[in-house]
This record gives sequence, C-alpha cells and structure tokens, in this order.
Amino acid sequence: MSLIRLAYASEATFAAKPVEKGVEPNVARILMASRRNNAKSEIVGGLYYGDDRFFQYLEGQEEAVRKLYDRIARDDRHRNVTTLLEEPIKARTFTNWSMKYVPLSSDVNRFLDSHGMEAFNPLEFNRDQCEEMIRLIRDSSQEGRVVSHDGVRNDRNQQSVVPRGILVGLLVAALGLVGAMVYVSTML
Repeated sequence: MSLIRLAYASEATFAAKPVEKGVEPNVARILMASRRNNAKSEIVGGLYYGDDRFFQYLEGQEEAVRKLYDRIARDDRHRNVTTLLEEPIKARTFTNWSMKYVPLSSDVNRFLDSHGMEAFNPLEFNRDQCEEMIRLIRDSSQEGRVVSHDGVRNDRNQQSVVPRGILVGLLVAALGLVGAMVYVSTML
C-alpha cells in the first residue's frame, strides 16, 4: 500500500468558547477523537487552530487518509474544507504523533509576520507557506501540549493572563492601600 500526505485548511463553524483546561472545548473534542481514531488507522500528523481556522496535516496509508479526509469534509464543525497539498510519500515524518497540536507560539507569530499576515488564514497559503507550516508543526518544541490561543495573535488582541475581574479587584485594593498609607502618614 502507498503512503500519502495531505494538508488541508478549513474554517470553524462553531463560535469559540472560553478556554477550558488550556484548549477551546470544540478543538479539544476534535483532538481527543483524532488521537484515538488516527492511532487505530495508523495516521499521523499535526493540527493548528487559530483565528477560527484549521490547518491540518495528515500522513498515512492512502485509503485511510482519504477516508478520514472525507469524514472531515462532512463534519459540521468545518466549512470551506480545502485541500492544500496531496501527494505520495516514501516515509512518514510525524512518526510519534497520532495528532500533534501546536499552540500559539512565537514560531507561528514569526511565520505570520514574515509573510505579512494579520491573521491566520491557511486558505490563502501558497505551496511554500504550506510546506513551512508543516515544518513548523513537525518541529514545534511544544511537545504536543493541548493548549490553544483561542484566536489571540501577538499583542494586537492579546488577552491578559489574569482575568479582568481579578485585575480590577487588585487595582482597587492597591488604590485603597495607597490611600490608607497616605492617610496614616498625615496622622504621624
């Protein structure tokens, strides 16, 4: 049987939900199912989700990859599923990953910035950009951690690590403490 590689891009049909345990819940469900099913089918690859778009790379036996891709194309969590690359390969390059997930990283930001992209839109990738993204996923030092940037990119739209309510509470407490110190100093 022949091995193939396939890269595709799609748009998420779901509205991103707040991150739970480090990953957007819809993406977490996709990853859990992918890791379970891909291992059974001996499919390997990687996934990146950002700005409500997916980039996924798959390697495996041609029949298994095509069957999986057909299932993805029918999945109602995706729309505009577009093949970016499909060709035979001699050997696997993602040998240890049933589905590696790459979180937002400085590598992805550098990739987007180097190509003048304001947002992650793999539907517009040319072949070289597609190959570069595949290398980035394969070579990511994130060890496949399941985390997500939830559409946040650089510091243009970056959310605080501290939730807004806690931050406001801390600022009010700090102002109160400064006020108390000033009041006490006037009494001395």
